[in-house]
Amino acid sequence: MQLQIGDRMTDSTGEWEVVGRPYTTNGSKNAHARVQRVSQPGVTETKMRAAFEKVRVRRTVDPRAGPRR
Repeated sequence: MQLQIGDRMTDSTGEWEVVGRPYTTNGSKNAHARVQRVSQPGVTETKMRAAFEKVRVRRTVDPRAGPRR
């Protein structure tokens, strides 16, 4: 479970940005994240996936943040 706020992911319904802290349920078998559409910022949903599923994520990096440790 390495999703972070600000990550973007794409599925069959469009591109989504993670806006809430991801969490797991059911003994860490299900992962939930509150997301919003990139094209329509007011539209939010809670997406659930099996925690073991791989998801392609684009992570935006703030150049002022410096190197990650």
